[in-house]
Amino acid sequence: MSIEVKNISKMYGAQKALDNVSFSVNKGEIVGFLGPNGAGKSTLMKILTTYISADEGSASVNNLDVTDANQEVQKIVGYLPEHNPLYLDLYVREYLAFNADVYKVSKNRIQEVIELTGLTPESHKKIGQLSKGYRQRVGLATALLHNPEVLILDEPTTGLDPNQLVEIRELIKNIGKDKTVFLSTHIMQEVEAICDRVIIINKGKIVTDKKLDKLMSDEQEQVIEVEFDKAVSEELLTTLPNFKSAQKITAFVWEITFISSDDMRSKLFDFANENGLKTLQIHLKSKNLEAIFREKTKK
Repeated sequence: MSIEVKNISKMYGAQKALDNVSFSVNKGEIVGFLGPNGAGKSTLMKILTTYISADEGSASVNNLDVTDANQEVQKIVGYLPEHNPLYLDLYVREYLAFNADVYKVSKNRIQEVIELTGLTPESHKKIGQLSKGYRQRVGLATALLHNPEVLILDEPTTGLDPNQLVEIRELIKNIGKDKTVFLSTHIMQEVEAICDRVIIINKGKIVTDKKLDKLMSDEQEQVIEVEFDKAVSEELLTTLPNFKSAQKITAFVWEITFISSDDMRSKLFDFANENGLKTLQIHLKSKNLEAIFREKTKK
């Protein structure tokens, strides 16, 4: 196993940030680690990268215990933290050279990671002169500098424009061909585009851990967006057959989730007629990761 987490718990005062968390990640997997703000994602990543210690449980990277062999773990892990601390007064190449000395890697590697992360046009500037997106690339370049076996990326695409997003996604996918990648993000399309597997954490507990394709096809769910001609209560919607949940979009528009392999639009038409309503528009939506995420973390 590239990453092994067993019964990890972490307290911050009276608050339990992680509550008996366990999972493992195989070599070569690209795993999306998802959860709302404050769910415990960054805390777990800091434990895996030896920045902080767990209160209970154990964790290892490539069979090296993160507590007992922390220096060895640091040599094989590339880490991009959420807030990406950088020395803004240093030039890009100067900053990478400083980190190359820390990791004791060849200076030739600096040009390699600059090209790999698309930093070439900005590599002559001070970090403080860079846009947020390019600063994020500097963080990625630093994480890759020592050619780590495992990459742990906390919000790696923060601040990138749409073109840069595509480029960094492709970079991460390519890296994942011979490295293990464990990343957190709030961008569901990013996970759908590059991840093999999804782990969802909520309030310090793992609520889902599945291969992405299995997660998307697991339940016979369908989501229908419907606009009525007047306001409808959620209580009334619960009387629909095969009803699972409903989310109010606007005063008259609802997104309703059903568990059924049958097309439920005809049932919605019947429901409207029976209750003196008209359906102004009705749209069958595919079940996407965002809908699954909301469902798993809404409570």
